[in-house]
Amino acid sequence: MKPNAANDATIEQTATHNDPIGSNVLDDIQLLWYELQGLIYEYLQLAVLEARRAGESLVTMIIAGVMVAVLMIGAWLGLMVAAVLMMIEQGMVASTAILLAVIVNLLIALLLCGVIRRKSHYLQFPALLGSVKPMPPTHRDTDKLL
Repeated sequence: MKPNAANDATIEQTATHNDPIGSNVLDDIQLLWYELQGLIYEYLQLAVLEARRAGESLVTMIIAGVMVAVLMIGAWLGLMVAAVLMMIEQGMVASTAILLAVIVNLLIALLLCGVIRRKSHYLQFPALLGSVKPMPPTHRDTDKLL
C-alpha cells in the first residue's frame, strides 16, 4: 500500500459522508432557482401592469376617436348644407343641389374604399410571409428522399 492511501481513503469518506461542497452547490442552485422565480414573477407583474395601462390608453383613444368622428361628421354635414344652400342661392333647384351633394359624397366614399382595399394587402404581412415561405424541393432533394 502507498503511504498516502490511508489519507486518500479518509478524505474520500469525509467527502462522501459530510459532502459540504455538494450541499453548498445544491443550496446555491436552489437559491438561484428562487431568485429566478422571483425575477420572472416581477417581470410578469410588470407586464400585467403595462398591459392594463395599455388597455386603458386604448379605451381612451377609442372614445376620443369616436368623439372626433362625430364632430367631423357634424362639420362635414354643415359643409354639405352650406354648399347646397349656396347652389340654391345661385338659382339651382333644391333637389338637384341635394342630389349633387350626395353624388360628391358617394364619389369620395368610393375613392376611400379604393384606398382601403389597396392598403389592406399590407395587413397580411406579405414581406414576412415571403421571407419564411418554404422553398420547393429540387430534383436533387427528391433523389435523396428516394
